[in-house]
Amino acid sequence: MTDARFRQAAGTYFVYGVIYWVTALYLQLHVFRVRGSLLLWFGIGALIAVGVPWLLARRRAWFERWVLNRRDFARILAVLVAVRAVLVARIAIRGPESMPMPGVGGGVPTTAAGAWAMAVVALVTAVMLARAGWAREGP
Repeated sequence: MTDARFRQAAGTYFVYGVIYWVTALYLQLHVFRVRGSLLLWFGIGALIAVGVPWLLARRRAWFERWVLNRRDFARILAVLVAVRAVLVARIAIRGPESMPMPGVGGGVPTTAAGAWAMAVVALVTAVMLARAGWAREGP
């Protein structure tokens, strides 16, 4: 049962990562002027969008031995993504013009409706990560 929750969390994080990555790419190309090495930043974003789910989907002995176990990794991600959801919801409440827009790869929409949609995506992802990270160990 626990492995299924991790696979679900991995799939949800993948969708979250791709949505944020595409949004950041769109904003950088159409809203903000391009700064720095666009290819480098968006390459890193793509790596995160694919790499995090890959680490969550099943146990990786080298990762669990040298970095974090999968449960702790999911818990840390759940907290970080939940904070992201709150920050983006704040932008939606106050309006995008109330907050300085981020630089490369920030992934914050320029409308309140877009910010609400991004906050909901982040919240659902945080819930799925928390569900996996704090689930009881099963057989």
